[in-house]
Amino acid sequence: MSAKTIAIPSILKIGAGTLDYLGAYIKSGDIDNVVIYFGNGLIDMFGERVMKSLKEAGVNVFEYCEIDTVDMDDLIDLAFGIDPKVQGIVGIGGGKVIDAAKYAAYLRKMPFISVPTSSSSDGFSSSSASLLIDGRRNSVPAALAYGIVVDTDVIKSAPEKFIYSGIGDMVAKITSLYDWVYEDKMGYTTLNDFSMMIAKKAVNSFVRTPFETIHDDLFLKELLDSLAMSGIANEIAGGSAPTSGSEHLISHALDKMLENPQLHGIQVGIATYLMSLVQDHRYVRVRTIFTDTGFFDYVATLGMKRSDFEAAIDKAPSIKPYRHTYLHEEKYRELAKKFLREDEILKKILV
Repeated sequence: MSAKTIAIPSILKIGAGTLDYLGAYIKSGDIDNVVIYFGNGLIDMFGERVMKSLKEAGVNVFEYCEIDTVDMDDLIDLAFGIDPKVQGIVGIGGGKVIDAAKYAAYLRKMPFISVPTSSSSDGFSSSSASLLIDGRRNSVPAALAYGIVVDTDVIKSAPEKFIYSGIGDMVAKITSLYDWVYEDKMGYTTLNDFSMMIAKKAVNSFVRTPFETIHDDLFLKELLDSLAMSGIANEIAGGSAPTSGSEHLISHALDKMLENPQLHGIQVGIATYLMSLVQDHRYVRVRTIFTDTGFFDYVATLGMKRSDFEAAIDKAPSIKPYRHTYLHEEKYRELAKKFLREDEILKKILV
């Protein structure tokens, strides 16, 4: 019998002040030469700390710059312009620069060090990237992070909307896992029990974390730990099914339909509550965490349209036609639209 080999991050550091030791963490992975890509405006905010850390550790920075593109053609040019002596790519920032850096690392087959500055999604730990192809967002394979370094002090200083987005993306594992079970039951896939266990433990640990505010150190640490575990669950499963179900299909549909979509985790969070009602599964838990964290109150300020979600529900099956989530069946799409019109919370937060 042969065992399946899975990749996991060799470096995982989540805590206060970790950014000051980034160089030492990279050096511990026997990486001496790197390029660093920052998100917009982050060189001014963190550049000096990062460069000091790498210099003290003896890590050579061949190039550093800010990146504001996830266009696939741009990233191909970027990746193959990297000096051949470079041994690793560091991405520091939000989802856009993390996706860009991990895709460049994937093309060049070199280690990717993920340094997220917000908790907006599990993208910092996943092996896929959301890129622009012919002007539209598409999910493509990318490098699983060789290293993940998260400074919770940096996360805490980010705008609250990014924390809410991360909360939405994390709680989504409740409905995505139930979709995966349904696909298995209907004969469309085979569950990986170990992946299921990891993803379930991640979301349950998070939703049971006591907190006073979403800025509590323990709450943010649990959120980030759980988001990181989600990436491992996907790696074990060989796909995104453990962490991305019908709720993600709605969000992806909104991305394709809307000129200015909301943050990924915000859209996913709303869709998660909706699908928990459709699935008749843990909707009380989902409603409680979104109420207690203030997620629903924040969403209510955004003016998101019920009609957009209705259209996204109809479009959802076409996003991933090879899947078979609840939304791939017409009766559940109609039920979802019924809840959109009748559920009191959804009536309050959508216009």
